[in-house]
Amino acid sequence: MRGLKIISIVLITYLGVVVLFESALGYFQPQGDDTLILSIKGDEGTSVRVLSRIEVDDQLYVAVNHWPRGWFNKVLENPEVQITIGAETAEYRAAKVTAVDEAARIDSARPRGLLFLLLTGFPPRKFVRLEG
Repeated sequence: MRGLKIISIVLITYLGVVVLFESALGYFQPQGDDTLILSIKGDEGTSVRVLSRIEVDDQLYVAVNHWPRGWFNKVLENPEVQITIGAETAEYRAAKVTAVDEAARIDSARPRGLLFLLLTGFPPRKFVRLEG
């Protein structure tokens, strides 16, 4: 019984760390040299998200690396998006990557580290191709 309590406490604490980390990323949306700003127009106005960009074979992608996936669902509903990289903004069409070989190529170009996976709770990864 004591072992079950300890395991429960560890799991609840871990879940709390994941929720806190994911919430902080969503709130602060840190930007760097490898990020882009994705703007999605919808019925409720424009939704803006800062995402890491991935470039493979001169094709631009973004990854769904976290459990919160609201922006991903919005992109699937409204694939005409606006991308800002640095000072440049352009129109793109977003498409979910469904080909296994393409997804494997993108995944190997930008692998996730163990620490990142631990902090995010090992979410499944999906990719979005941005066609300009």
